[in-house]
Amino acid sequence: MDQTYFRRGFGLKKDIEGTLTADYASAVVDALKAGEYTLAVGNLTFRLAREFGFCYGVDRAVEYAYETRAKFPGRQLHLVGEIIHNPHVNQRLRQLGVKFLTHRPGEDFDYSPLRQDDVVIIPAFGVTVRDFEQLRAIGCVLVDTTCGSVLNVWKRVEGYAKDGYTAIIHGKHSHEETKATASQVTRYPGGRYLVVFDKAEARLVCDFIEGRGDASELARHFHGKTSAGFDYSRDLARVGIANQTTMLAGESLAIADEFRESVMRRYGEEQVAEHFRSFDTICSATQERQDAVVQLLEEPLDAMVVVGGYNSSNSCNLATLCATRGIPTYHIEDALCIDPAGGSVRHQPIRTKVEVVASDWLRGVRRLGLTAGASTPNNKIGETVARVCESAGRLVELERVLGGKD
Repeated sequence: MDQTYFRRGFGLKKDIEGTLTADYASAVVDALKAGEYTLAVGNLTFRLAREFGFCYGVDRAVEYAYETRAKFPGRQLHLVGEIIHNPHVNQRLRQLGVKFLTHRPGEDFDYSPLRQDDVVIIPAFGVTVRDFEQLRAIGCVLVDTTCGSVLNVWKRVEGYAKDGYTAIIHGKHSHEETKATASQVTRYPGGRYLVVFDKAEARLVCDFIEGRGDASELARHFHGKTSAGFDYSRDLARVGIANQTTMLAGESLAIADEFRESVMRRYGEEQVAEHFRSFDTICSATQERQDAVVQLLEEPLDAMVVVGGYNSSNSCNLATLCATRGIPTYHIEDALCIDPAGGSVRHQPIRTKVEVVASDWLRGVRRLGLTAGASTPNNKIGETVARVCESAGRLVELERVLGGKD
């Protein structure tokens, strides 16, 4: 048995349960769930989406990281990048003695600090084939927390590459997961990929498939988003669709439909199967959280708060779902973004990468919707509710509702 590679945990869940509860549980969230995802505090009513926060894959990755600390108490632990896209969870791991391996944009990870007796945690996003091979060559212990939904996508793109189809990946080309997924096709001779971010970029590629557009223009637009030596005339003749698991589910499906239609126009209905493949690789947890937000938005709400890391793709997409339906939406990283004294909130508007400050954001708000990205722990949701109550002068009433618990 290989004693340097682990994927299935160490059976230490009971040993770490108390620490996990102390680090991430929330009496506020417990009260919301007990009240049918509703909590009334004075004239404020909070409505929580029925699917929110940590998904199974994130739960597993975080638990496995804590188990790793318990399993190897005397060993140096390293983490490739971030375990998930939540600053508080990553900071907690630092406090547990985990060192983070980093890299500059466009450069490789620096593995020079690693020694053979070190333990390295692979994050929920997975790592590229190249990174995995480098880590194996060092000979250190690897603890692989790659999400099962990500592995499912890898299986699909590997199948595309093996059968001579170019993988069209709906995702953010700089995201760790998409980089790892794209690298899987390079395991096969002639494996090709192209990453499209949205329907507009997909349309550019589809136009070329249908006989319109210029290859040199596409090459400039998709620079750094394709496999090496990508030939638009050759490599778009047979395509297979995949996606980063945290993208907007509806958009991924629409992009797949767009490519199928273009292939049909180019080659005819009877030839579609020869030139086009698509499998449903949308993460069920991502789908469930997006569906739950859509369902919540059917209710009368005055505003929505999305709690999650600004670099969290699924958190950003939840905010997009809310904002594009016309409801005032505030994507915050944590409760500290809310200023009770000033009556303002720092938040990241959709499709931007900068925080802005909204003043008097709670004016007229009586029903506030809440959700959280799949990498957001419950305590950060609970802290947000408490901070909102403090801003509204309702903190004492919240404590009363919770029976004096925080």
